[in-house]
Amino acid sequence: MGHSPDPDDAFMYWALTTDLVDTRGFRFEQVLADIQTLNQWARAARLEVTAISLAAYPFVQQDYALLPHGASIGSGYGPVVVAREKLEIDELRRLEIAVPGAMTTAFLALRLVLGEVAYRELPFEQIPDEVASGRADAGVLIHEGQLTFSEHGLVKALDLGEWWLLETGLPLPLGVNVARRDVERPRDLSAVLREAITCGLEHRAEALEYALQFGRGIDAAVADRFVAMYVNDLTQDYGDEGRSAVVELLRRGEAIGALPGPVAVDWIE
Repeated sequence: MGHSPDPDDAFMYWALTTDLVDTRGFRFEQVLADIQTLNQWARAARLEVTAISLAAYPFVQQDYALLPHGASIGSGYGPVVVAREKLEIDELRRLEIAVPGAMTTAFLALRLVLGEVAYRELPFEQIPDEVASGRADAGVLIHEGQLTFSEHGLVKALDLGEWWLLETGLPLPLGVNVARRDVERPRDLSAVLREAITCGLEHRAEALEYALQFGRGIDAAVADRFVAMYVNDLTQDYGDEGRSAVVELLRRGEAIGALPGPVAVDWIE
């Protein structure tokens, strides 16, 4: 199973490194890669279970189905567009913006706000320095960069999750977990992964201590805050609200021509 080397994903699957969850005969190997790499791997159906950007799901739907848990969903917050000074939306439309990948949900959300925009893809961890140095006019930050951008002297120009909530009244689904369609006993697999998430939440201190090693130098307070943002009730199960948000985001992506064609949202129940 693939996931990002980030505190929230590590927190979710800490329990798989213990004997606290009955794995029902499955053996798990956790494969760590940044989300854009995972998106690309999913296009080749490389991993049995993987985190991907929701925006990437339409490109891999023939090989994968959505798991009903494990999503990173922000209600009123999400990826942020940052710059060296405060910028308005109309100003952002005229700039080249550094983005963490053209298949990320953050980039799709940016396009929903700004329309067609000049952009340059960079590894997500390089974007703060790229903007701070002046090599990029603005950048989209994901992961813990959403909380630490001020340390680089940057200011927030736009919060994509806040915009989405005001626009739709819904939370913003960012990363999702999918299972390959040829995996045996998908419902049992889904149950194991759901229990791992629940176990992490029930043993928060231990899971957070484990997750800290994936924090790329952030302190415990920031890691704690970041995990709280993206491992929550909607992570355990999308519910009606989360599922509606998935459908709405993909519908809007289709409407602007950002997706390869009609999307059939298919869940492993």
